[in-house]
Amino acid sequence: MTIKGEGQTSRGRGRPRLFDRTAALDRAMRVFWDRGYEGATFDELIAAMGVSPSSFYNAFGNKEALYREAVGAYLTGPGGFFPKALAGEGSARDAFARLMTATAAAYTDDTGPSGCMISLAGLHDAPERADLRDFMREVRGRSRALMVERLDEGVRNGDLPEDTDVAQIADFFEMVFRGMAVRARDGADRAMLEKAGVMALDAWPGGRI
Repeated sequence: MTIKGEGQTSRGRGRPRLFDRTAALDRAMRVFWDRGYEGATFDELIAAMGVSPSSFYNAFGNKEALYREAVGAYLTGPGGFFPKALAGEGSARDAFARLMTATAAAYTDDTGPSGCMISLAGLHDAPERADLRDFMREVRGRSRALMVERLDEGVRNGDLPEDTDVAQIADFFEMVFRGMAVRARDGADRAMLEKAGVMALDAWPGGRI
């Protein structure tokens, strides 16, 4: 039985877990974000997390289980800008303009690795990691689904024509922000990414507004 408390947890019959699980997970997430799943070694992970091997296995199970948790931590932490940008007020185009600006800021934020943990992850993992590749493909698909949902709302609200191909627009913008992640990892700064976002919005139905 695990009882959660103030940044720590107690296990079993009063045996304390002597580390902050949330903080350890955050540090592991940043290692995975920077190094990728295969590139992050076990020794690097436990050193960054500040835990012993036995504590690691007791708390997280194994590397893959930790990685899946780290992905969740990214989505609710550094990657949380994505749904927030789309959910804001204004037209569908306003939402996508916010998304491009927020993406440029997030991907070049110097408080963490550059780029996007989700966009850059799991593309060249070993064949035995097919389940992990499938997991990451599903995670990446969630962002496209959010864009389709916002575009559908735009059609319902009259922001976009009824015959708008929302799937095509979502595909286009997904390609843009996935590419922005790669450019950020290669050293592109925020201004460069923002310019790319502005150019992408020129492809919006009706062009500039």
